[in-house]
Amino acid sequence: VILILTKLYDYNLGSITESSLWRSTDYGTTYEKLNDKVGLKTILSYLYVCPTNKRKIMLLTDPELESSLLISSDEGATYQKYRLNFYIHSLLFHPKKEDWILAYSQDQKLFSSVEFGRRWLLLHEGVAPNRFYWSMMGSGREPDLVHLEAKTVDGHAQYITCKMQNCSEATRSKPFPGYIDHNSLIVQDDYVFVQFTSGGRPHYYVSYRRNAFTLMKLPKYSLPKDMHVISTDENQVFAAVQEWNQNDTYNLYISDTRGVYFTLALENVKSSQGLEGNVMIDLYEVAGIKGMFLANKKIDNQVKTFITYNKGRDWTLLQAPDTDLRGNPIHCLLPYCSLHLHLKVSENPYTSGNIASRDTAPSIIVASGNVGSELSESDISMFVSSDAGNTWRQIFEEEHSVLYLDQGGVLVAMKHTSLPIRHLWLSFDEGGSWSKYSFTSLPLFVDGVLGEPGEETLIMTVFGHFSHRSEWQLVKVDYKSIFDRRCAEEDYRPWQLHSQGEACIMGAKRIYKKRKSEKKCMQGKYAGAMTSRPCVCTEADFDCDYGYERHSNGQCLPAFWYNPSSLSKDCSLGQSYLNSTGYRKVVSNNCTDGVREQYTAKPQQCPGKAPQGLRIITSDGKLTAEQGHNVTFLVQLEEGDLQRSLIQVDFGDGIAVSYANLSSTEDGIKHIYQNVGIFRVTVLVENSLGSDNAVLYLHVTCMCVH
Repeated sequence: VILILTKLYDYNLGSITESSLWRSTDYGTTYEKLNDKVGLKTILSYLYVCPTNKRKIMLLTDPELESSLLISSDEGATYQKYRLNFYIHSLLFHPKKEDWILAYSQDQKLFSSVEFGRRWLLLHEGVAPNRFYWSMMGSGREPDLVHLEAKTVDGHAQYITCKMQNCSEATRSKPFPGYIDHNSLIVQDDYVFVQFTSGGRPHYYVSYRRNAFTLMKLPKYSLPKDMHVISTDENQVFAAVQEWNQNDTYNLYISDTRGVYFTLALENVKSSQGLEGNVMIDLYEVAGIKGMFLANKKIDNQVKTFITYNKGRDWTLLQAPDTDLRGNPIHCLLPYCSLHLHLKVSENPYTSGNIASRDTAPSIIVASGNVGSELSESDISMFVSSDAGNTWRQIFEEEHSVLYLDQGGVLVAMKHTSLPIRHLWLSFDEGGSWSKYSFTSLPLFVDGVLGEPGEETLIMTVFGHFSHRSEWQLVKVDYKSIFDRRCAEEDYRPWQLHSQGEACIMGAKRIYKKRKSEKKCMQGKYAGAMTSRPCVCTEADFDCDYGYERHSNGQCLPAFWYNPSSLSKDCSLGQSYLNSTGYRKVVSNNCTDGVREQYTAKPQQCPGKAPQGLRIITSDGKLTAEQGHNVTFLVQLEEGDLQRSLIQVDFGDGIAVSYANLSSTEDGIKHIYQNVGIFRVTVLVENSLGSDNAVLYLHVTCMCVH
């Protein structure tokens, strides 16, 4: 089934005056207009398909005229209409439960539905745009928990979690103590990130598997002003950090499993501003092959493309093709000359970006770029690699959109041009050779191409216009007739993933199934055929641990800013800590034996130590409070352990309390001042090895009416 929503925009009125819904049940050969099914006067603005059940469709009406939903459970054949008492700005479907939806309204309210939009419940007001998430952890526990960032009455931002059917004051919880920066909450896989600025500097916190938040630790000399989380898969955080002295570049850092300790993966990766002011970082994760990334790095004002196969431990330049399109040799010697690629991904789903790869076609990468000493914005050709980036071939001299059909068994290329075209190019051998086909008798201005999701079919729809004044034209192209049979086992050959001949990547040898290039058969459903055997661990499977840097001889030695004995200081008597060897295994690396034992950190007993670096602050960071209102004090300790110390707090108004074994992550210490004035609040922490104290002056005012 194909559903298409078209709208007529009146330039004189500056608004949409009519819409039509079209439905095809024969892969786009014929279309039926469904306007009578949705109401003839109804103007539709948006079409959603439920990601976990494609039979369920939701249409939104144009909010200028009315606020309604149309719901279908039969792939868009029939609809029921439901009135809404709010205007939907965006929807977020649950990743597992097909009827659970969050709706964000135009006035910043968040609603939830457990009946695929037939009834809605208000969850929270003042929610930050795009800062609401379903709680999906690996374990899948608490599927009905919603994470959101909301504004308090006085304009601060807070991180809140609550159940999707009940978000009352009593049932919601605040996992991060105190306020967070606006638009800083990110919930991804097993991680939650927030940012909190104090003293003009942002501090980044992470929670792993919903445990207490910890300050993310970058190298000591790093003074970040911006951070973007790039990926959190395979129990590791890949983050881009902009240092205080960087303007159009970011540094890439990679973390340990908990997302706390970050080490540098690549410096000075190029960044640019997107259309909506969003930051785009020139880093591309290759689909289908874990741990493989391409990045554009700035070196002395030149931008060069680098590739890694082991999640950023090692980066190399790309080997340029040996010959150009006409078969003339290209003289291009590394490291002075290499292949450079544009790494922008398309935000429009109907056109391809500068680079494309697919999970179902591992090893095939199509990209636009140039050969030379640096990336060029003007001299752009198309290149393909069919061996996961080891070798490249030039395929076109101008930019083309490339579509993957039948898991990369067929590649379709169309020229990127503002002129009308009538031809497209096909390759059946992973981009090795291309033949020209015409797909329309009249030249067509192409607006986009619709491939079937899943890349498993051999049908695509090209849509566009014959002239600037004409209707939409749809051209259905079916490639099935090219193949006379389905592929069998003997049509495939094994292909080993490697990096310039090195077969052990991320601690394993991976072998994929590839169709033999001379075989013309249809692959059909993707079987994901890959076998993997672990390799013996070598030094190459280990990164330098936090605080260590690689020297020219390849050894990891402590950095100038790092004291290796500081780890033992961060723990308390009776516990143990991991004594680093200076190395840590790349997180998703699967190697076994070899040097593994010798390089792995060993647990050691902690020495006790005296409390040091004590601070007392109010939970809202202010030094003023109101008479008769609760004030919450937070006690923080840099060294030593609050849970094994005696804590005495004197509120300065004649009242003092003492605690043994206070947990610093608890809600803090609450107190109500009955009188106005300036009070000296003191805190003393002591254990058997020593003590420390801290002072805070609090100004208590009266909300009196004279």
